[in-house]
Amino acid sequence: MSSMNITSDEVNLLIYKYLQESGKTTQQTNPHSHSPILDINNTIIFFFFFFFFFFFFFFATTKGFGHSAFTFYNECNVAKSDITQYNNEIPHGSLISVLQKGLQYIEVETHLQDDGSELNCSEPFSLIHKHVCNIKKKSSSSSTNASSATTASTTSSSSKETSKNASKEKSKKEKEIDRDVKMKDRDKESKKKDKDQTMTNSMEIPDSLVTTLTGHNNEVFICSWNPVNSLLASGSGDSTARIWNLPNEGLVSASKGQISSLVLNHFNDNSLEKSIDVTTLDWNFDGSLLATGSYDGLARVWNSKGELLYVLSQHQAPIFSLKWNKNGDYLLSGSVDKRSIVWDFRTGSIVQQFEFHTAPTLDIDWRSNTQFASCSTDKMIYLCEIGKTKPIKTFQGHGDEINAIKWDSSGTLLASCSDDKTAKIWSVKSDSYLHNLEHKKEIYTIKWSPTGPGSQNPNKNLVLASASFDTTVKLWDVETGSCLNSLTKHMDPVYTVSFSPNGEYIASGSFDKHLYIWSVKDGSLVKSFKGSGGIFEVCWNNTGDKLAASFSNSTVSVIDIRL
Repeated sequence: MSSMNITSDEVNLLIYKYLQESGKTTQQTNPHSHSPILDINNTIIFFFFFFFFFFFFFFATTKGFGHSAFTFYNECNVAKSDITQYNNEIPHGSLISVLQKGLQYIEVETHLQDDGSELNCSEPFSLIHKHVCNIKKKSSSSSTNASSATTASTTSSSSKETSKNASKEKSKKEKEIDRDVKMKDRDKESKKKDKDQTMTNSMEIPDSLVTTLTGHNNEVFICSWNPVNSLLASGSGDSTARIWNLPNEGLVSASKGQISSLVLNHFNDNSLEKSIDVTTLDWNFDGSLLATGSYDGLARVWNSKGELLYVLSQHQAPIFSLKWNKNGDYLLSGSVDKRSIVWDFRTGSIVQQFEFHTAPTLDIDWRSNTQFASCSTDKMIYLCEIGKTKPIKTFQGHGDEINAIKWDSSGTLLASCSDDKTAKIWSVKSDSYLHNLEHKKEIYTIKWSPTGPGSQNPNKNLVLASASFDTTVKLWDVETGSCLNSLTKHMDPVYTVSFSPNGEYIASGSFDKHLYIWSVKDGSLVKSFKGSGGIFEVCWNNTGDKLAASFSNSTVSVIDIRL
């Protein structure tokens, strides 16, 4: 039998892939089902389990599922290893699969007897708990009792026999009736499934309306439409961002030839890393400038022609959030180094640094041209203002790291979401949250509908959407805090949601590779599309006739929408 060679780089890469799938529902298996047994000894299994759980709990608890993959990738030197070339070849859920097979090997080894037989144990194995066998044995007394009962039956009186036969006949008829009822129920269920499948097929977006943009050679984490034209920006783990030049009118899918793109390189000559993740990007209000933030801690400003204008280099750690203010004269960045920095893009100089958080800053959002909010893994939200050295307001109430924050169009309500499984709505007029909105697992992102006061659709009700690792998207009534609709078709964590410009539809993307478009009014499914990789980001263009999605398989899809 061939020997087995397991390297630390291979183990690290599997853990990195698992953390990218953070919050996914763990694959389940029958503990007594049989799979091919791995040729691996107990020492290797113990080392693998210990190694995985030590790093898993350290990173997941200190940095959170949503961001631990980035940290692990670099701190465990996966980024510097040649093994990264196999990243996209690793099947989804590989780490869990290996752990399951390891458990199955231990199960067989534990129950295998000297004579080659296997104990019939009904107690499942666990990664954590000590296994105590629960052996099923045949009872000799029950066999004796069965024999006695048979003897007694043959010697019973004819009257009892007649009664028993009548009882059996009655029982037989009841079973037949029950069988008929079950068959009818199955027929109804089968017809319902066929009907649902037919409806689903009619909702499927045809390939003729989908254009796949290729060019990146690693996962595409983010995409964003230019606010005034048909340029689409994307950011990837391949150390590049791209600006795709799409047709201004008509179907993208009808265009002939490959869609061209401008490549924005993010290579750092002073870094030993082979690749630098582009983690965030944002267009300014008139679409003339694109800002990108990356894992090397640098913010870069480009024009729409792909020319690099400034490199902003004050941060000492990865940048996870980057946004222009409404006037487009200030750029705000939030970093793992705990700081938020306001930059003057015209000179590339720092306007002001804000160092209020005690842990990594995960998201920032402008309230006005001079005020913004920031959130962190320290569970705090600070409202800051340019020119002031202390927060003008503090929002406190989450029990775990805060993943995202968003102001509504009027700047009066702030939404936040956290790994504590809640989203909260805050008001600048109150010290406590107005509504506490709950999911069953961590909430990765939130979005306000482009409706209500201060929006382009002021006569439509304001709605908040939250996307969670519990595989659902929920739409919330802002006035009452009640759930309007729960969108439940996804099978894996939902990483992204985006409202259409008119606020009538919402798109959701998940690591189950599905993009769904829902009606905001009644929560019904309108359209669906299955890609070939997990979805990190979805976004509508400004006219609402195109939808873009970025995937884990290095591609970007542009869908022509006709609703």
